[in-house]
Order: sequence, then C-alpha cells, then structure tokens
Amino acid sequence: MIKLNNRIKLNKSKIRVGRGIGSGKGKTSGRGVKGQKSRSGVAIKSFEGGQMPLYRRLPKRGFNPINKTNVAILNLDKIQSYIDKKNLNSSDVINANLLKKLKLINKNALKLKILGFGEIKAKVNIEADLASKSAIEKLEKLGGSIQLKK
Repeated sequence: MIKLNNRIKLNKSKIRVGRGIGSGKGKTSGRGVKGQKSRSGVAIKSFEGGQMPLYRRLPKRGFNPINKTNVAILNLDKIQSYIDKKNLNSSDVINANLLKKLKLINKNALKLKILGFGEIKAKVNIEADLASKSAIEKLEKLGGSIQLKK
C-alpha cells in the first residue's frame, strides 16, 4: 500500500499477469510449470485424484426427511367395508392396535388418521391420533364417537 498525504490508497490496481520477467508474474503467470492446472480450460472442482469423490461416497437423501412419522390413513368407507366383511365389529373400539393386529394397517405406522371419504352406516367408536373435520362430522351425525389422542 502506498501512503499519500497520510491516507491509504483505495483504488489499488489489479495485478496484470504475463507482462515480463520483472513484474513478478511473468512467464508462467503464477501458474507454476506444466501439469493440468497450468493449462487453460481446466475445471477440477471435486476431483480427488481418482479416489471416489465425497459426493459419490455419501448416500443419497434428497427430499426424504430422516425422522418422518408413518401415518396410517383410513377412510370411513374402508372402515364400513371392513365391518361389512365382518373383519371389524362395530361394537368394538376401533384403534391402531386393533387394526395392526388384524393387519388392516401397516405394523410400522406410528399414528392413525381417519379421513371422511365415503359413507359409513354403522355406529362406531374410534380412537385415533388425527381426524379430518368431515370424518368427525359424519361419525357424530350417526351417533358414533371419535377420541383424539393428544
């Protein structure tokens, strides 16, 4: 830095490479001698000398969340069809454990959600983690009940 009148020079000129031996950046222009990086048109961003690059060694994750909760979804028409097939008894309390035992929902499901698609004729009592407004409305219209776990 050159000081003029006790102030630092702000507009410092950039180094012009390849302008003769005395400039300090002449001949090879600060690129060293030979080799791939001394040539023009070289881009070795994640090259690791032939070793398997880091981005290929690590597993793919994408947009899949690591800790997602498996929610089993059950529509009212499906519950009705199970009752019609005599898989479920309408007098029983329908909950996730019962449905898992009868293999009607996946055993890995952590929560149970009741959705209001279709019609239900039987009066049933359901224990679930989540439920849609339409499902609650349809069940209560018939005189059934739904308990939501907190």
